[in-house]
Amino acid sequence: MSFGTYARHVRNAELPYRRRVSALRSCVQLYRPIGFHATLSFLEEIAGPFQRDEAALLRALDALVASRAGWHADLRDYAAERKLAKRRGQRSPRPSDPNPNGFPRCWYGAPGQAALHAVRYWRRRTASALLTDPDAIILDACVTASLAAGGSLLPAERQMLSTTVEALRQRMRPEMWRDDSRAYYHAFNLMSVARHLETAADAV
Repeated sequence: MSFGTYARHVRNAELPYRRRVSALRSCVQLYRPIGFHATLSFLEEIAGPFQRDEAALLRALDALVASRAGWHADLRDYAAERKLAKRRGQRSPRPSDPNPNGFPRCWYGAPGQAALHAVRYWRRRTASALLTDPDAIILDACVTASLAAGGSLLPAERQMLSTTVEALRQRMRPEMWRDDSRAYYHAFNLMSVARHLETAADAV
């Protein structure tokens, strides 16, 4: 089913409440800008205990719908810009051009707040299991600095983060996906945390 269909199920007061909560989770499966579990956790933070409170459930859906609408507006703007660029002879986008296609890399409407929530969630649920990885250790130090400063990073910390992002990019080569998918996803998850740190710093 589509996002819109699931959203209508969330709003349908005639359905059993557990089914409506399940429909919200299905919406998050289709739009999860900071990851599935972190998105659900963020919705609970900003909307309240939607698992048992209808008003909170509807607030959570409204927040998710609004963020998704922001992403779709960005997609439309990007498509219009690319159309104009092609008319000017620029057939391919520059690698440095922001491209919202694929999957959203931030929470539209509250990018910094959501990014900090995502790194807190990572620290609470995942970080300790990864700290035998040198890149994860450096990333965890950046997380500590970011959380202590409300998202901002000092220039030296930002440089450390950039170096770690480049190291992770080198690890995430196509042959890693082919030869060791577990290692690839490990590096991918670390890269996601690094991107959240960048988003939080940029928002500040």
